[in-house]
Amino acid sequence: MKNWIELLSEFKEKQQPVALVTVTRCLGSTPCVLGSRMIITKEEVLYGTIGGGKLEFLAIEKAMIALDENKIVESGYTLGPEFEQCCGGKVEFIIEPMNQSPELFLFGAGHIGQEIVKLLIGTPFKVYLIDSRKNWFEEKELDNSINQCEVSEIDFKTFRDAVRWGSNCYVLVLTHNHAIDFDIISMALKEETKFLGLIGSKTKKARFNNMLINEMNIKEGMNNVVCPIGLPIGGDTPKEIAISVVAQLLQVHYQPIAK
Repeated sequence: MKNWIELLSEFKEKQQPVALVTVTRCLGSTPCVLGSRMIITKEEVLYGTIGGGKLEFLAIEKAMIALDENKIVESGYTLGPEFEQCCGGKVEFIIEPMNQSPELFLFGAGHIGQEIVKLLIGTPFKVYLIDSRKNWFEEKELDNSINQCEVSEIDFKTFRDAVRWGSNCYVLVLTHNHAIDFDIISMALKEETKFLGLIGSKTKKARFNNMLINEMNIKEGMNNVVCPIGLPIGGDTPKEIAISVVAQLLQVHYQPIAK
């Protein structure tokens, strides 16, 4: 079997989420040694072992929690009768979720959009700044870490293809055109996202809600859309609005998932 570094590199290249289990402590008689490692996919496929049996079964359970919450999990067990083992040793391990960095797909590279992506530099977010205005990015001075994407209003499929949908996908809609905003929201509600936000007033939210229900047959309307975006901390300049939005994104990323 390939070693765990090679395997992790392959999973990273494919952007496939996995959990890495590493034994950090062994006391007494145990079925594994310090530094034993095991990789677990979301489908509970195992690569490597930390000794098998109930210990490994419980490690898989903890790995699913680590992947669901995208958080490092520490655990340990004494291998007594409840494990159907008589060795009596103790094993401690750490589980690290991999390839689950949050990705922000921000539609609208205007003043607020540019301020948001600048503030996200140095955070866990991988950022994609998307705009449909031709040659819009030519004179923009943006950090190399920000992925710039020009999409076509003629072919709306380019909007959908610009996003990697899924449980780590965050979408913000701040375009220059309310009609485009609505089309993106309608599209995104049919896909998997962790966060879907729209800039706008309560009036805009109510209007979009009616249109989604009556014209698009989306019964939930705007229930799954955050609008207006940003924490209510005050301020109305582009940078101040951006600060409130980035704070909200980080809050969603770091807060535990309710079970």
